[in-house]
Amino acid sequence: MKIPFSVLRKAALASLQHPGEATPLPKNEKPGFSHLYLCRHAQTYDNIRRIFSGRRNSHLTPEGQRQAKRLAQELKNKHFDLFIISPLARCRETLQPLRQIYPQTPVLSDPRLLERDYGQLTGTSKRKLMKQNPRLAVLYRRAYDFPPPGGESLKMVKTRVWPFCQWLKDYLEEKERNVLVCCTNNTMRLIRQFFEKLPLLQMLTLENRYADYAVYSVPVIGKK
Repeated sequence: MKIPFSVLRKAALASLQHPGEATPLPKNEKPGFSHLYLCRHAQTYDNIRRIFSGRRNSHLTPEGQRQAKRLAQELKNKHFDLFIISPLARCRETLQPLRQIYPQTPVLSDPRLLERDYGQLTGTSKRKLMKQNPRLAVLYRRAYDFPPPGGESLKMVKTRVWPFCQWLKDYLEEKERNVLVCCTNNTMRLIRQFFEKLPLLQMLTLENRYADYAVYSVPVIGKK
């Protein structure tokens, strides 16, 4: 499938101008089903500085901390059997207010949820690269199989994220459970593609909102 560059460019520019701003995330909760609650980490310093963060540990801004608290309040009346997070600090910090509400819920840190490795771009400015080489900037950020030097493409990240998704789906099908996953933007796009069965182009152009969450209902196998 040939991906129109103009569509990727539009998504890259929108994300650069307004990171973390998008339409509300899908919510599909059904009684008697298992549920996956999925959220992106809250705003970080790298986000507001438009930095390629990747696997480096950028911490939440004061606004990001407020977003994490709002998210916890949105979820305070749910029940959770397990929290799963990316090992990165921004995901751990986003989950912290929710952990205070649910101190007994176990937390699993899964390396398969790590953000994509931006290689030599890590710690550099997205805006500067957009000015220097706008085509490369768009391809590095939004193309499917175009890794930055020394880094990962989304296609490469998918080889670890989708096996995690299949494991999680199997886990949710065993018995009625609620699991919350907190991860980074690129990882979340691939998880949404798996659970929403999104076409490639739609996945590549997604932007995930701060302080919001998606919900997916998973049928419990053998449940009468």
